[in-house]
Amino acid sequence: MTFTTDAHGKVEDAQAQIARLREQVEALMKDRVTPAVAEFAGRAESAVRSASGAARDQAQAVSGRVRDQPLIAIMIAAAVGWIIGRVMR
Repeated sequence: MTFTTDAHGKVEDAQAQIARLREQVEALMKDRVTPAVAEFAGRAESAVRSASGAARDQAQAVSGRVRDQPLIAIMIAAAVGWIIGRVMR
């Protein structure tokens, strides 16, 4: 019977330790990981917004150049098409 009682006590002790560890992990997640993830998400969102704005500005600049000099744009497009065609053969 002592063996059974001793084993039962060890199981309860292990369960209590697991419960304490679980609480510590949850506290760590709440205190450290969640804010770090939120901060990273904010930085990523800001970077995406910035990159999106830069891409939009570049597209507008190219569009303006094409409107200002359509013949040059056509020649550049034809040259790029010719080069791609040569490379794909």
